[in-house]
Amino acid sequence: MTDDSVLIVGQGYVGLPLAMRAVEVGFDVTGLDLDAAKVKRLNAGESYIEDITDDRLRAALDSGRYRATADIDEVSRFDVAVISVPTPLKEGIPDLRFMEEAARALAPKVTTGATVVLESTTYPGTTDELVGPILEAGSSLTAGVDFHLGYSPERIDPGNATWTLENTPKVVSGTTPASLERVQSFFDHIVETTVPVSSTREAELTKLLENTFRHVNIALVNELAMFANDLGIDVWEAIDAAATKPFGFMKFTPGPGVGGHCLPVDPSYLSWQVRRSLGTSFRFVELANEVNDHMPDYVVRRITTALNREKKAVNGATVLLLGLAYKKNTGDARESPSRMISAQLAGLGADIWAVDPHVAERDLPPDVTVAELDSSTVTQADIVVLLVDHDAFDAQVITSNGTPVLDCRRVLVASDTVEHL
Repeated sequence: MTDDSVLIVGQGYVGLPLAMRAVEVGFDVTGLDLDAAKVKRLNAGESYIEDITDDRLRAALDSGRYRATADIDEVSRFDVAVISVPTPLKEGIPDLRFMEEAARALAPKVTTGATVVLESTTYPGTTDELVGPILEAGSSLTAGVDFHLGYSPERIDPGNATWTLENTPKVVSGTTPASLERVQSFFDHIVETTVPVSSTREAELTKLLENTFRHVNIALVNELAMFANDLGIDVWEAIDAAATKPFGFMKFTPGPGVGGHCLPVDPSYLSWQVRRSLGTSFRFVELANEVNDHMPDYVVRRITTALNREKKAVNGATVLLLGLAYKKNTGDARESPSRMISAQLAGLGADIWAVDPHVAERDLPPDVTVAELDSSTVTQADIVVLLVDHDAFDAQVITSNGTPVLDCRRVLVASDTVEHL
């Protein structure tokens, strides 16, 4: 148990799990989020994130050590503050306004001895050069002298029941050795293993490296999938065969595009900083962006080809999309490729039906009609496109009516009516 009070700015897929874990290990936690509707739901014990059950949220509320608020003025002080806010791209340029607003809001609350940790993904140098000066200006205190400042990149993987916040090693850093000690001490309560690095820049680069690695390898297999299809080769079988090698190969699989809060964004932060600071291009990242950004276009072309084989045009066809989230068994639709696919198909005159039991209706693309996955719906569709392999989707229902199916995740058995991406 600890008497420290913790303020977590942002109660989304990163901030809310951290808040729950902090409560469970004994901290008094305030979750700050500017979305008043989300705050109301949280204080009513209603979770909007699959990884946090209503029961777990209610237990945190019942403990008396958790509350959510949309008003920073309700926070009188904190011992530790963690900034977990979105850092999107705007026209290819890092958009740090949420981070800057969070730092400005926290600054007057920073007291001598307090610790502030940035978790949001960003480019190397942000903690020292942007967040630190904002906190110093608003508090009249000095980072590393009067208060502690550090960076610890989030590694949340929504829907992953094997690797959770608790058992995923946590990289930690500080602007000074004393700050690192305080940041590591806090996260030692939260997770099983912390990994200290020498400065915030290394920690910031660590996050970008992890996701750039994934981004580049996904782009590789996506491009291979396109070429292999044209060459009449089963790329999925080749990937499975390569994965039997016990060293020197890591399995990545094709898909309709990349989505979520990391892959479409994080590598571009690194590419942007390289270009800004060094005046050169990060060619691997830019090529990976080009390949992955155009995967939705390729999916639409494959849909068009499949309909043409049935002597049908996209214009006027009913296309049933299965899965609108960016990944399996989650309701997270941020940057999901399904949005571009549905928009392109609608622009070509298709009637778009969509099924996703996880995504809230308010988060659906504007050009889709919500449907149920049943035999009648599949029969009425001219083609079914499996974009996300949610466990809730019944393979037999999808394939039993003879409707053409484009399976972008290879979860269905290939047949005369089922083709893989």
